[in-house]
Amino acid sequence: MDDSYSYSYSNSITATLLLIQSDTHDDPLSKIQAAKDIRRLTKTSHRCRRMFSEAIPSLVSMLRYPSLDAKAAALLALLNLAVRDETNKISIVDAGALEPILTFFQLDNLSMEEHATALLATLSASPVKRLTIGASGAVPFLVQILNQGTPQAKMDAVMALTNLSSAKDNLTIILKSQPIPYLVNILNRSKKSSKISERCTALLESLVGFEEGRVSLTKQEGGVLAVVEVIERGSPQNREHAVGTLLTMCESDRCRYREPILKEGVIPGLLELTVQGTPSCQTKAHALLRLLRESPYPRSEHEPDTLENIVCDIISQIGGEEQGGNAKKMLADMVQVSMEQSLRHLQQRALVCTSSEVSLK
Repeated sequence: MDDSYSYSYSNSITATLLLIQSDTHDDPLSKIQAAKDIRRLTKTSHRCRRMFSEAIPSLVSMLRYPSLDAKAAALLALLNLAVRDETNKISIVDAGALEPILTFFQLDNLSMEEHATALLATLSASPVKRLTIGASGAVPFLVQILNQGTPQAKMDAVMALTNLSSAKDNLTIILKSQPIPYLVNILNRSKKSSKISERCTALLESLVGFEEGRVSLTKQEGGVLAVVEVIERGSPQNREHAVGTLLTMCESDRCRYREPILKEGVIPGLLELTVQGTPSCQTKAHALLRLLRESPYPRSEHEPDTLENIVCDIISQIGGEEQGGNAKKMLADMVQVSMEQSLRHLQQRALVCTSSEVSLK
């Protein structure tokens, strides 16, 4: 960048800042254009995000303008300023942006709802402001988006709620808005390996840490089944969240939640995870299988508490003694399939590595 271009570029930023910070309301179109310029310049430049941080109070004020164009321009500029910039996220919340942002959910305007949800998702990435956002009244609007928002808004709402759920006080606020039926619905309509499915299951894992969440999931038609299907077909991280969800339920009250989990056919998926899951997932799957048997403890000191014996116990309980005799074959078949899949995966990885090495020579 030569000196003349740099000088012109710096002057342009200074002029835009002066315009957005001016007190006059006589020319709203010029302020809207200034907000659009900030949005454009900060889209990919972290340096510009730093330089335009001074514009945040003025952009927050524009969120209260009667003009929908002004609201939208300011909102989108703030969204770009907040991306990957922790300081700007904090400044936007401290400047009082949350109150006007929430009014956009009452405009009956899908585009504004979508932008507002995206900004809340971005702001909620700041651990410093999660309690503030949770207490602002944003949660009920985010949960409503799970029900009737656009696909992109639903994705951002799940992200925002998952971020907010890391603060324990927010979990009770989220539960009061009854999000679990909507989360189950999204799980049923999404690929189990998708990002939105992964975020839904992560949020469910947090919510079932409370009795209200566990009751809501088991009462929802197909609720437990949706989690079991994630165990069967989800991404590695998603399967771990799903196993963690059911394990939390069983650990809280095994007698109450064991049967609803067993009846949805969870055993094959858990068996596969004991072989193929991540190390943490394997541990959780083993723990859940132990809790799903009639007694979580070995039957005698002479009979080792092996995975085979645990599965034999479970199958004999849910299918009668006749099926108990087939338990060993079922376990052997599952392990064989899992091992074959693992071998194919290793062979594919070896081929990829070999081709990479060849290309590097």
